[in-house]
Amino acid sequence: MIKSMTAFARESDTAEVGDLTWEVRSVNHRFLEANVRLPEDLRALEPAVRERLGARLGRGKLDCSLRFAPRAGEAGALSINHRLLEQLLQAADEIATRIGEPATPHVIDLMQWPGLLQEPERDLDAVGAAARALLERTLDTLVETRAREGERLRALILERCERLLQRVDEVRARMPEVLAGVRSRIADRLAEVREELDPGRLEQEMALLAQRLDVDEEMDRLSVHVAEVRKALDAQGPVGRRLDFLMQELNREANTLSSKSSDSAVTLAAVDMKVLIEQMREQVQNIE
Repeated sequence: MIKSMTAFARESDTAEVGDLTWEVRSVNHRFLEANVRLPEDLRALEPAVRERLGARLGRGKLDCSLRFAPRAGEAGALSINHRLLEQLLQAADEIATRIGEPATPHVIDLMQWPGLLQEPERDLDAVGAAARALLERTLDTLVETRAREGERLRALILERCERLLQRVDEVRARMPEVLAGVRSRIADRLAEVREELDPGRLEQEMALLAQRLDVDEEMDRLSVHVAEVRKALDAQGPVGRRLDFLMQELNREANTLSSKSSDSAVTLAAVDMKVLIEQMREQVQNIE
């Protein structure tokens, strides 16, 4: 199944521990590269998150983030670190004594002191379990989205493959007339000096010229490469790199055809081929 590398998934869950939301965004990339952002209390989840991303996705640049909001009751149940408060007040008194001014610490300033106000300890194991379960659902959604977009890309590429083969057939049908015309033009130009030339040598040169203009091999290779593209589109697993290689091969044959062409219709067909191949190449860049 063809999968696109561009997709987005967001899943939320209201669990007993609080509200969790995963967002995973994926764009095309040569390899699998993940940027994981987690709340500070849940940083220990990062290895497990990266392992699941690698297991579920083959390629792509991923932006993966988790938001966690504890239950309102827990979030509001702050406690005061009385020991730290006492130390701060003693320090303020000592400083005030040294400088000869009264100690008047501001309540808001004290509240902002790190560690003075403490949230109740949470069951981070339960939060982590809920987050991992929700991540699987989010990845399910992402994979499904990638698959749907991949099917759309597959249809577009197959349609362009069909149009490419139509151009190949047009060139095949045109070439006998092209070669006959070339031979006729050369014969007309040499008619006046034919008696001065060796007939055997003339035929040999004509045969060599016809061989240089013959594009049967290019047509055959174009057809073979298109067949390989279709086969790759039906394969299981990541095929983006193989498709990218096949696009390079198709483009090489189209360029050779264009360079050999001595006929405007064949040249136009070669240009159409290169346009179709470039369109497919752009789509292939987004396939896993």
